[in-house]
Amino acid sequence: MRAIAYSIKDQEKECLVLANGKKHDLTLISNELNRHTVSYARGKEVVIVSVYDILDTELLWELKNAGVRKIITRSKTTTHIDLAQATRLGLKVANAPGEDQSTCSIARQTIRNLNAWEAGKCVGKACCCQNVCAP
Repeated sequence: MRAIAYSIKDQEKECLVLANGKKHDLTLISNELNRHTVSYARGKEVVIVSVYDILDTELLWELKNAGVRKIITRSKTTTHIDLAQATRLGLKVANAPGEDQSTCSIARQTIRNLNAWEAGKCVGKACCCQNVCAP
C-alpha cells in the first residue's frame, strides 16, 4: 500500500523500516499533519499519524479529497481523530491497541494494519471504525 507517515521521530524511522521490510511504499516525514502539509498525502491510500496530529472535520475532508481511504494512528488513543466524521466520510481508522506501547511494537502493529487492509481484511482489535467491518 502507498502510505505516508507524519510526525516521525528519528527513533521511529528504523522501527518502521524494519517492520515494513520493503513491503509497502512508505513515505516518512517529520512534518506534522495539518492544512499546510495535507497535500503530501495526495496519491497515498493511507496516512499514518501521531497523537499530536489533530484530524478534525476540515482535515478529514481534505484527506478524503486527496484520495486517502484509511488512517492509522501510532497510539492507543483516538481522541485526536473525529471518528464520527471519519465514518461519515467512509474513512477506515485503526490504532495500536496493544499493551506494549514501545516504539517498535507500535511500528509492528502499524505494518500489521497495512498488511490486513492490503489483504482486504479488518484489522481486528485495532479497528476504530464506528460501524461493523466485515472480517
